[in-house]
Amino acid sequence: MIHVGSGLSFRFVRTVREISSGGVVYRKRRGITKVALIRVGRRWGLPKGQVEEGEGLEETALREVSEETGLEGRIVAKIGDISYWFTGRTKEGEAAKIFKRVYFYLIRYLGGDLSRHDKEVTEVCWLPISAAVGQLSYPSEKETMRKAMARLKGQSLKSDRADLRRDRKS
Repeated sequence: MIHVGSGLSFRFVRTVREISSGGVVYRKRRGITKVALIRVGRRWGLPKGQVEEGEGLEETALREVSEETGLEGRIVAKIGDISYWFTGRTKEGEAAKIFKRVYFYLIRYLGGDLSRHDKEVTEVCWLPISAAVGQLSYPSEKETMRKAMARLKGQSLKSDRADLRRDRKS
């Protein structure tokens, strides 16, 4: 701790980097595209979580989607990534300033049951994709959803699949 002559004291806070991965899970029925959103407390968001040791970004996205929504799917495209800072605690309980980068994938729904979500999630629901943007609590996730909408609105996923194959090789 550094003490300053004015009586103020400053503590150096540890900086931690975290990498997470998640997805926009979608299904099309009767011409309507719906996406799965999660609510934790009062905040609506996309399913995502930390990459575990030895795990790849895509594997993490599918695992986190399954854990947080109860749904299974297949990755069809990489959407992009977001990054942000927040204050929190390390695993050891030490205060830290955390830089987090989250990689998002577009995931086609294959099956599952929303009632099978884990306990950290308050609620999971399917919403029409156009309504989902307004429901999301975070601007960066709203932008991620807009990117997913653009990819699903007739833009060819063929080039996305080529990008995804190239990403897997690097």
